Amino acid sequence: MGKSPDESAAATDPAWECEGKGACEMKQRRFADKIMPHILNLYGSCAKANDFDMYAPDASFEDPLTHAQGVKQIKSAFYSLAKVFGESRIVEYHIQESETAPGKKEILIDNKQHYKIMGRNIDMISLIKLYVENDKIVRHEDWWDKKPLRNRDTVNFPLVGRAMEMGRRGLMLATHAMMGFGKDPDSQ
Repeated sequence: MGKSPDESAAATDPAWECEGKGACEMKQRRFADKIMPHILNLYGSCAKANDFDMYAPDASFEDPLTHAQGVKQIKSAFYSLAKVFGESRIVEYHIQESETAPGKKEILIDNKQHYKIMGRNIDMISLIKLYVENDKIVRHEDWWDKKPLRNRDTVNFPLVGRAMEMGRRGLMLATHAMMGFGKDPDSQ
């Protein structure tokens, strides 16, 4: 007699088999492995609405140009890449994931990004830092040339850093309005 689909899947799934035996030497998948296809979609200008499910509702995204607060602004930031660049993608990457506290992780993605703007190829080294709580990204930073983001805490004159922060927020608000306030392109 044939096995039911559930029995067949369980019989061939090594994780299920280990769980059934009560001992498992199989390495657990990292959270980064689960979200990396979505990160690649975001940076590759081919994001879909479900690619943003990895973010907490009040998550933030920041790079040297923009500071987005909340998933709708994060959507606007990434959906705008296709409007600005002829091509964009992460071409190489290395991931490091560590648990910082129970339920909290920090994921570092050391990467090389490729962009094409007005026919010109631009390759950039970047460090993406993701702060995760309860399996949701709460903060996403993109450090271009692996340099920390400049703000009131990282520059010599806090007032200059504050002005830089305000400039990133202003640019993000303009981008957010231009991109339809975070509407998914496939729902317009």
